[in-house]
Amino acid sequence: MTHGFDNDKYLKIQSEHIQERIAQFGNKLYLELGGKLFDDHHASRVLPGFQPDSKLRMLQKLKDQAEIVIVISALDIEKNKVRGDLGITYDMDVLRLRNEFQKLGFLVSSVCVTHYNGQISADAFRKKLERMDITVYYHYTIEGYPSNVDLIASDNGFGKNDYIETTRPLVIVTAPGPGSGKMAVCLSQLYNENKRGVEAGYAKFETFPVWSLPLKHPVNIAYEAATADLNDVNMIDPFHLEAYGKTAINYNRDIEIFPVLNALFEGIYGENPYKSPTDMGVNMVGFCISNDEVCCTASKNEIIRRFFTALNNMAKGEGNDAEVSKISLLLKQAKIGLSYRKCIQAARDRAERSGKYCSAIELADGTIITAESSELLGPSSALILNSLKHLAGIPHEVKLIPQEMIEPIQHTKLNYLRGHNPRLHSDEVLVALSVLSTTDERCKRALEKLPELQGCQMHSTVMLGEVDHKIFNKLGVGLTCDPAKKF
Repeated sequence: MTHGFDNDKYLKIQSEHIQERIAQFGNKLYLELGGKLFDDHHASRVLPGFQPDSKLRMLQKLKDQAEIVIVISALDIEKNKVRGDLGITYDMDVLRLRNEFQKLGFLVSSVCVTHYNGQISADAFRKKLERMDITVYYHYTIEGYPSNVDLIASDNGFGKNDYIETTRPLVIVTAPGPGSGKMAVCLSQLYNENKRGVEAGYAKFETFPVWSLPLKHPVNIAYEAATADLNDVNMIDPFHLEAYGKTAINYNRDIEIFPVLNALFEGIYGENPYKSPTDMGVNMVGFCISNDEVCCTASKNEIIRRFFTALNNMAKGEGNDAEVSKISLLLKQAKIGLSYRKCIQAARDRAERSGKYCSAIELADGTIITAESSELLGPSSALILNSLKHLAGIPHEVKLIPQEMIEPIQHTKLNYLRGHNPRLHSDEVLVALSVLSTTDERCKRALEKLPELQGCQMHSTVMLGEVDHKIFNKLGVGLTCDPAKKF
């Protein structure tokens, strides 16, 4: 994969910038952490070279001073919202995040359920956490939020929320995904800390949109596509433009909430140290792009990937027309069509010729590899084998996994595990290759080429199962699927 992002530079200047912000507020800093902390796959897709755990590696230097509050919206609990990259619900991800943070030595002090309005599912989740000795707080829905500043910054607004007990100077507020209410939690804590005589500050650590890139830069458009279900809109920050005469990019929710933050700071300190929503941020990503063309290409592929994800969700009865329509408009803003991804047409062309479900992948050098389903293999499994053979210089006609090995696996799937699809999935093919690699040099060579699939773009003419999605995600392959019936 060709890199377009300097990760080492990012680690250096981003950590320095955060240290400066912590020093600005000497006693207590609430750091809102947007995006994913140690598995930011969206950032690694649109900024090739960005490591998914970069933010975590920086914050580990501060872990003795820090504690983590995990935020989840009662609305997301109620509708069983799923993380698309991991295939698990947000409430399950809260527990996963807590376990991962604790394994790395972080103090996870509590969980805060936001947008609470008596939801039974939220109450059940709270009881589940409390049985595990996890402290849970409720933050309530506030009428007129975020425009009714007088109500929000009062005892009937933030004052009604549970006060989150914290003990360390740096409080990292994170969540399974966007729209969870992280900023409101931070602002509520500022209000309630002030009532208790504690001076506290706030900063925002969010990767997207990238404030230093143009509004219609593909990286920023890709962020809008990623949050289409939230109807987030990238905007020029009017407060920043007025204060400094400079254009900076932010998004609607931060701009809408800024008057609340401004009123809070004025009430607490007499003045607001921030003149704009952009000032609140500590994001230095835009200064670490080393190859803009590479990042533009990756971002355009991501916009198309998000479009197909929305179509697939619609086909499964989980999405809506508005999300699809919005990403369609974003494709036009980015001035691209579906043909931009060469693997899409290649897969569809082979499907039309063969009458079977097919898949295609564009390798790093631009080579297109295709495959089709058979009695033994699904289209994704066959594509893995075809791609690895090509990369390892193994003739196409060579069968890496002999039929006599596949048939017993199929027998087990159908007769012992009561499955309905006898074809081998991608994980089963990789396990078979691994077993054979101990005695077959060609299988060993093929497996060693797996890392070369990272950053490649793939398309399937049928929706693939969860297992296949997870495998290609782990391999770093950008996968899209036509919204045909699940294979």
